[in-house]
Amino acid sequence: MAKNKKNSKWEKLVSVAGKTFQFFLYVVGAILSIVILFFIYINLPVKASSNDAQVGVTFSSLYAQQIGLNWKDAYLAMLDDLEMKYVRLPVYWDRVEKVEGQYDFADLDWQLAQAQKRGAKITLVIGQKVPRWPECYVPKWVGEDPSNLDQTRLQEKLLAFETVVIDRYKTDHPEIIHWQVENEPFLDFGICSKVNPNLLDAEIAQVKNLDNTRPIVITDSGELSLWINAASRADIFGTTMYREVYSVKMGHWRYPIGPNFFKAKQLIIKLFAHQDNAIVIELQGEPWVAGWTVDAPVETQLASMNAATLRDNVEFAKKTGMKEIYVWGVEWWYWMKTVQNNPTIWETSKQLVKNQ
Repeated sequence: MAKNKKNSKWEKLVSVAGKTFQFFLYVVGAILSIVILFFIYINLPVKASSNDAQVGVTFSSLYAQQIGLNWKDAYLAMLDDLEMKYVRLPVYWDRVEKVEGQYDFADLDWQLAQAQKRGAKITLVIGQKVPRWPECYVPKWVGEDPSNLDQTRLQEKLLAFETVVIDRYKTDHPEIIHWQVENEPFLDFGICSKVNPNLLDAEIAQVKNLDNTRPIVITDSGELSLWINAASRADIFGTTMYREVYSVKMGHWRYPIGPNFFKAKQLIIKLFAHQDNAIVIELQGEPWVAGWTVDAPVETQLASMNAATLRDNVEFAKKTGMKEIYVWGVEWWYWMKTVQNNPTIWETSKQLVKNQ
């Protein structure tokens, strides 16, 4: 009798374990099915786009100088030859306020004046983190190590600087259509402090208080984020879009995703961040190679980015349905044209603007 009871208990344990394992398999199978279906969806073919998106660029006077260009010549060529009407301009804090309380806005004033003359529309990027490596441009007088700053001091000095910038440009500058606050603040990239959401919120609140006439753009990584943190804070959300990336360990590789990946993420922020306004703030239009771009052999650069790839990337971005697309790399296009005597990418970008 005792033996039968032991056998019965064992059979019950086996039965429970079997059912638990079966349930586990069902759950794993369901998750795998969802993942597979999502992967299939984001890679479904998307028909040729009829999207009339506005195509613009990000221009960095700093980067233009770093690759040996006369940055003013490059800027004017962008406005006059390419006829760019949408431009994103970074404000480099450590260049404008090299000494605390002493400001040099000459270069930025000139850029904005030239844009205004030509009817170009500017997204002005302010913050400690703005486009181009090393991403963060905190003056040395705030702290020597940008990755380890006193957050109280940083907030005080950054908000004071941004107040000066906004007060300077909020009137008599119709060319400025957006303020962008920080650049990919939730992405741990660059020589920067870790993201401080409280500081970001303070910056956004201050911009709205000083100028409530222009929308605020907040940006995030296209591939490495769900966008919710950035999109929930933004009037307009801006995503980056890099299709081919490079790392020392893996070399060059391409994200296995199609335009539907970005459509799905637009739905996510619509549902969970109540955000209907998404744009492509940084579309890959420049080579991604090991080391400094222009130090690589030209053949290597063109293997990573060329006229056909640029056209394909813009068409890819249009297929996501977003109505503004800011392409990355106009300084390099000009370098290829003037230094390497290879105008193919420059001319291609000119056609992309004319055909929009």
